[in-house]
Amino acid sequence: MRYVVLDTETTGMPVGDGHRIIEIGCVELQGRRLTGRHFHVYLNPDREIDEGAIAVHGITNEFVADKPRFRDVADEFFEFIKGAELIIHNAAFDVGFINNEFALLGQRERSDVSDYCTVLDTLLMARERHPGQRNNLDALCKRYGVDNSGRDLHGALLDAEILADVYLAMTGGQTSLSLAGQGAGEDSGGRQQASPISRLPADRPLTRVIRASAEDLAAHAVRMAAVEKSAGGPSVWAQLEAAPVAE
Repeated sequence: MRYVVLDTETTGMPVGDGHRIIEIGCVELQGRRLTGRHFHVYLNPDREIDEGAIAVHGITNEFVADKPRFRDVADEFFEFIKGAELIIHNAAFDVGFINNEFALLGQRERSDVSDYCTVLDTLLMARERHPGQRNNLDALCKRYGVDNSGRDLHGALLDAEILADVYLAMTGGQTSLSLAGQGAGEDSGGRQQASPISRLPADRPLTRVIRASAEDLAAHAVRMAAVEKSAGGPSVWAQLEAAPVAE
């Protein structure tokens, strides 16, 4: 399954008041890993940006004055998201703006995202798993241990990269994105990666085996219970341990 994690920034809200998209950021996932493909663009909305919106994302009227219009990137954007499952936080907001941009171009065949993509709303997913709690992106980063220290202001591409990490954590998979074959240093989003695993020589003798203590095993059980609660079901290895052994 091909996934595209998507975010937008706009001139304000709601879309019904004539507000427009000024930034689109997307990253592609396949096999729960970054492919290295992304789509990112700033747009001239042909209208003023609300002061309240500028306070959120920091994108000014002067900055977008020389940027392309949506019509200039519409085909490239459509080809990037077509056929993918879109992962969006508060999807109704972004989808409404995307549909509106295509509708303004008179492209009726593209004015309903659900006709050519499926949509997964991580806000609805978070509300189901954590009812009564704050479920904005910053709160989810804190809850799942995702680094958002560089998020002083909202930004579509940065938020898409962070949301990809959050989505993987929420669904019980890996919690740090990397490209296949990528080593130490920074990932495609500029974040620090752990050093690659160093293999011991095959002929090196093992002189000491340290077994887990009772405290270690108890802590592991607590951690696994939290992972399974987040994932909404037992882990694969728990299922294997519970399966009957063939005689």
